[in-house]
Amino acid sequence: MTDLGTPLDLPCGQRLPNRLMKSALSEALGTSTGAPTRRLERLYDAWAGGGWGLVVTGNVMVDLRHRGEPGNVVVEDDRHLDALRRWAAGFRASGTPLWMQVNHPGRQANVLVGRTRPVAPSAVAADVAVATRPRALSETEIRETIERYAATAAVAEAAGFDGVQVHGAHGYLVTQFLSPRSNQRTDGWGGDPERRRRFVLEVVRAIRERVSPGFAVGIKLNSADFQRGGFTESESREVVAALAEEGIDLLEVSGGTYESPVMFGPDTRRASTREREAYFLEYAASVRDAAGAVPVAVTGGFRTRAAMTAALGSSTPGSTPGSTETSTGTPGECDVIGLGRPASAYPHVARDLLDGRLERIELPAVRVGARRLVGRLAPLHTVDSALDLSWHTDQLHRLGAGRAPDLARPWWRTAVTATLRNGPGAFVPKRG
Repeated sequence: MTDLGTPLDLPCGQRLPNRLMKSALSEALGTSTGAPTRRLERLYDAWAGGGWGLVVTGNVMVDLRHRGEPGNVVVEDDRHLDALRRWAAGFRASGTPLWMQVNHPGRQANVLVGRTRPVAPSAVAADVAVATRPRALSETEIRETIERYAATAAVAEAAGFDGVQVHGAHGYLVTQFLSPRSNQRTDGWGGDPERRRRFVLEVVRAIRERVSPGFAVGIKLNSADFQRGGFTESESREVVAALAEEGIDLLEVSGGTYESPVMFGPDTRRASTREREAYFLEYAASVRDAAGAVPVAVTGGFRTRAAMTAALGSSTPGSTPGSTETSTGTPGECDVIGLGRPASAYPHVARDLLDGRLERIELPAVRVGARRLVGRLAPLHTVDSALDLSWHTDQLHRLGAGRAPDLARPWWRTAVTATLRNGPGAFVPKRG
């Protein structure tokens, strides 16, 4: 029986002690120069004792000039190596692997932070109110960006992290290369699905060349971008198959972009999907053949222990990760359960689920007030989604300050802090 406490061996030889992953959450706790802070260390100290099978950091940027939001940690070289080592140190004795999520925002860069024009595969702006038209990357810049991912991964290993996760979802640079809406190139980096996926494959190869064999390399990938003429589930499965051939260690399934943010669980999900809690289980089940021996993680929407256990299926612990066939029982839709926002409110939620003390995760519904007025200015669902994420960011900041989460925090306090933190982009949904 595969339950939440069953260990999982990854292709690189790394062992996850259980099937619960703290998925990436953008912490916004770095300095203006991109260095980790003591508050970030305290936050991760809380998770180090939380019973997790894997902890993935918020997105760490590979280029100081291009950041997603204020407070992003940036790793271009080893200038912050000592601080990075302190960040990872809390996990050395915990038995929980710590992975650094590495990312480049591309056209979704915050121009108020980097004070430079965003870059992208093509000069096509995102279809959101605060978007800036990006500049198309040159061939040389593409090569340099690939090497930045590899350099960041090498520093992460030197600092004591156990792996990296390439952020290939939510409309960031990897996603922009994959989607025909944002990648309109006609050279070797675009024009057909094979050339559009070249960038992410080159990133994985470059990282592999710079790290040791036992250092894990995973990816967070969109199932689709849910836009007409965009990246489809069929293309996504082709990308998964190509990544599996490159020997990635874990595939985390997500979906959507800032333009179509389905990763926040929109009300348009079919009723059967809402009943099953997780947002991307159907896609995860469909991609397992393409993934082969690569384990699949699903993040988003899980709230009950029963649903998490059901998603893992009843395969035996010795079965091959990613395979649809098991020696006994029924195949699960995924191998790893990702929890994001619950980890901000309950840093030890994994331990409580594993011990059987918790059957359901209860989180408050964070919704903007003055709804009639706000609804005239922006779609309420978009504002609510961004406000909800900002509310959970506030909880991360409380943990980083050594304080307990405040589950009664009112929406308007979060609205004020979000505006001070991110300026006019505060209510564009962002996610790690």
